[in-house]
Amino acid sequence: MSMSGGTDRRSFLEACGLGACVLCGGRSGRGGSSGREIVPERTRANGSTAAQVVEHDAMWFERLEDGMVRCELCPRECVVADVERGYCGVRENQGGAYKTLVYGALCSANLDPIEKKPLYHYLPGTTAFSVATAGCNIECKFCQNWEISQVRPEQLSSYEVPPGELVRLASYRDAPTIAYTYTEPVVFYEYVHDSAALARESGVGSVIISNGYILEEPLRQLCQHLTGVKIDLKAFTEDFYQQHCAGRLAPVLTALEVLADIGIHTEIVVLLIPTLNDSDAEIRELARWVHDHMSADVPVHFIRFRPIYRMTNLPPTPVATLERARQVAMDAGLRYVYLGNVPFHEGGNTYCHSCGEMLIQRVGFRVEDVAVTDGMCTHCRTNIPGVWSQEQALGANPRSDAY
Repeated sequence: MSMSGGTDRRSFLEACGLGACVLCGGRSGRGGSSGREIVPERTRANGSTAAQVVEHDAMWFERLEDGMVRCELCPRECVVADVERGYCGVRENQGGAYKTLVYGALCSANLDPIEKKPLYHYLPGTTAFSVATAGCNIECKFCQNWEISQVRPEQLSSYEVPPGELVRLASYRDAPTIAYTYTEPVVFYEYVHDSAALARESGVGSVIISNGYILEEPLRQLCQHLTGVKIDLKAFTEDFYQQHCAGRLAPVLTALEVLADIGIHTEIVVLLIPTLNDSDAEIRELARWVHDHMSADVPVHFIRFRPIYRMTNLPPTPVATLERARQVAMDAGLRYVYLGNVPFHEGGNTYCHSCGEMLIQRVGFRVEDVAVTDGMCTHCRTNIPGVWSQEQALGANPRSDAY
């Protein structure tokens, strides 16, 4: 559930699957305190209004001369004057102290199938408690959540949910995973960092659904607490990123290489947009890069585009284009290539790369069958890459020198 206007507190809590009485007192002793509403504006005595947001110390910045700061979180490395904000609109310089304005300021919360992220090799058939704050550090013309990603925090109704409360909410709903999603978790980095660390201690995993627009050092630190990552790779050309996302491709590829080096479970999604990023040549180059710089086992999802936001002049992606892309990527050596936004298609199922038997059948976001036992194909006992149990998720031990 997203809150872009006058959503009341009860609706938000119901979206969390709890209801007001649970958060205020705690059925079975598992509720905890309620989230505090963040009102978009407050009225001054003179009748004017001022923004009311959640302020919290930001990580990853450098103090410069004349009270300015340089953000060191994402590749933009914004230089921000006093009382100004970075490109994302949610990080503000306050007298030389950099602040995040969205720490725990949730504008959206839902209990989703993990397949909706999409993560197909991560605890299939389970749910993820999915949350977001306002903001993003790029602007995709085809963003499906632009109402909350392309606004400042003052423009949304939100509720302050501290990390401990978030973990309790996920545990109450028996969700093994918290997903930081819908907008861009990089811009609410501090909240993800603290919540994921606390969640792991409580037996709950954490995944980010990200554009990968983050610098190496903060990414490595964050991955100490995460149990999985999905990266939206918008295209495989710099021109596409510059013209349609106000970003750059190179930093995203660097982030993917870092994730491979760390050894954390990673899946990649590519939204195929007719005439813009769907050529055989580009798909082949992308697939070969993933194969050579990451692994043939990295799941790659080709997703069907539908007109939205500032890109309504193009038609939906033909299913034949998606099918062709899947075959091109598999011919380039990738073992697990999927199609998305195409219900009832065999390209949504998982097949063993060794014996070819179906391992996971999916109908939409519903999992019908899982033929993976102890991380192996039940037919031929081949190891299948992925995260198949909560114990495996929480016990992941990336390279000790990766951070």
